[in-house]
Amino acid sequence: MRILSGIQPSGALHLGNFFGMMKPAIELQDRGEAYYFIANYHSMTSLYDPAQRRANTMDVALDFLACGLDPVKSVFFKQSDVPEVTELAWLLTTLTPMGLLERCHSFKDKVAKGLSPNHGLFAYPVLMAADILIYDSNTVPVGRDQKQHVEVTRDIAIKFNETYGDTFILPEPQIKENAAAVPGTDGQKMSKSYGNTIEIFGDEKIIRKKFMSLVMDSRTPAEPKLDAHENLAVKLLKLVAPADIAAQFEDRLRVGGLGYGDLKKALFEHHWNYFSAARARRAELAGHLDHVESILWEGASKARSLAQGVLKRARRASGID
Repeated sequence: MRILSGIQPSGALHLGNFFGMMKPAIELQDRGEAYYFIANYHSMTSLYDPAQRRANTMDVALDFLACGLDPVKSVFFKQSDVPEVTELAWLLTTLTPMGLLERCHSFKDKVAKGLSPNHGLFAYPVLMAADILIYDSNTVPVGRDQKQHVEVTRDIAIKFNETYGDTFILPEPQIKENAAAVPGTDGQKMSKSYGNTIEIFGDEKIIRKKFMSLVMDSRTPAEPKLDAHENLAVKLLKLVAPADIAAQFEDRLRVGGLGYGDLKKALFEHHWNYFSAARARRAELAGHLDHVESILWEGASKARSLAQGVLKRARRASGID
């Protein structure tokens, strides 16, 4: 089973990234042939600062490796180091129906959030399809809200296969039913677009301040909170604290007597402890950036070897070769 997943270097990685994509990806390393890439081509639809893109790309590499991605078990690389993917995107885009792209939820959502409706943003599902198909991917782990991305890839691949003969493996989405839904500081889904993120790594004072600014209601500490399971801090605590500890805080909040300030302080401490080993690994990796670059380059070499074979197959089928 070949597994594929990617993450954009569009900003500092946060808890939503970790629990939604990174942690599941790391856990899948032992279950198949894993290909994980930093989607720096995709970041070009919303980020226009070259220096920031380079810095973000290295930060994503450091974060992922620090959190447990093993380059011995996985192929880890930058998307742009496999240029074959952009050629395949063109071969695919010539057969992609406009109506298929117009039905994609992601484009509408991003434009609604204020992103410029450029062609890259509109057509990015084709590049995403190329990302998936060029490695003969069997499985693409996604959240239920991202299932459409893989369905579009399958539709494009079927269209190509029907037109030029069997060329591509049809990937299957692996829905992460139990993937944590991570709320942001305002209670909405954690997202850079909403400006409500809590970073995995960063300055201790800044992260502490974010936790202390979590939106709470105006009830006094003494009041019982029968809806304690819906409390934002409790939801986050369940991600970073042992289950029994999180349950104790939830019970204390439910019966009354626990102040929100004390709950937030405990949440920060558990968050800080949860990532303590990863912070140490990240600091060590940051002191050896040449080693990180070599990991990405070696991963790209392996990925490109596979991609070249698939692209050759597609070129021959479509009459380019």
